[in-house]
Amino acid sequence: MSDRKDMMIFTGNANTKLANSICNFIGIPLSTAEVKKFSDGETFVEIRENVRGRDVFIVQPTSSPVNDHLMELILMADAMRRASARRITAVMPYYGYSRQDRKVAPRVPISAKVVAEMLMAVGVRRVLTMDLHAGQIQGFFNIPVDNLYAAPVLLKDISDKFANNTVVMVSPDAGGTERTRAFAKRLDTDLAIIDKRRERANVAEAMNVIGDVAGKSAIMLDDMVDTAGTLCAAADILIKAGATDVHAYCTHAVLSGPAVERINQSSIETLCITDTIPLQNSAQECTKIKVLSVAELLGKSIQCINSEDSVSCLFV
Repeated sequence: MSDRKDMMIFTGNANTKLANSICNFIGIPLSTAEVKKFSDGETFVEIRENVRGRDVFIVQPTSSPVNDHLMELILMADAMRRASARRITAVMPYYGYSRQDRKVAPRVPISAKVVAEMLMAVGVRRVLTMDLHAGQIQGFFNIPVDNLYAAPVLLKDISDKFANNTVVMVSPDAGGTERTRAFAKRLDTDLAIIDKRRERANVAEAMNVIGDVAGKSAIMLDDMVDTAGTLCAAADILIKAGATDVHAYCTHAVLSGPAVERINQSSIETLCITDTIPLQNSAQECTKIKVLSVAELLGKSIQCINSEDSVSCLFV
């Protein structure tokens, strides 16, 4: 491992807890930046340390409020470019706007591409993210993008918790089948799929189960949980199909709108998520929600990037 004296890690206001955990793992202090708002709502950024010639990492998931956190990231990157940082890496554990990755109707933007263009325009020269909603977003960038997977963290927790259970891995929709199949193969378990019909955005209806879940612990897997409509509807269908208990594992806990209330009232016994997005107070108080940390995984990736080592060993 190369000398880490040229490495500096900064963060905005999106997830300071995760940034501190990453720094603790690597063994360096979190560098100082002032990020605040003027009275009219404009974002103000001031980098309080010398970054000239340094390898800079900005830990900033663009989670809710998405536009505020995205603007913080953009202005921090611009400030560091103008202060002669050697390389700027945007560490975005959660990539906001990732669901707007293609044209689904006439006269709509491809917002994930717009975000990519903005980041490159202000001097970001590498992006480190996790469980992109659509892998093709990597192609929106003309710079290196490392899309890590939370699979090692989730797989370990599933293996430890359900070692003595008969388990079936469940994809809550057809789009997540490939991801869920990979988990089922690693865990040597059966696979089931929920046939889901989506009527409009953020409204989903789970119809029936493809596969045998009777008498088994059903574990649903998804990249993110937003309003939790899909997961909760799927959990009810699984119980009706004979599953003994239902659990869910998701990387990104967006948890917007009525999500927490739905989870509390659902058939889901536990929802395990990672700390890519900090939980709101209502989610922190929910006894069904368990948080797994990806700080070590991100920390190892940052070390590999800084020392110009391969990050392929971190992929499962």
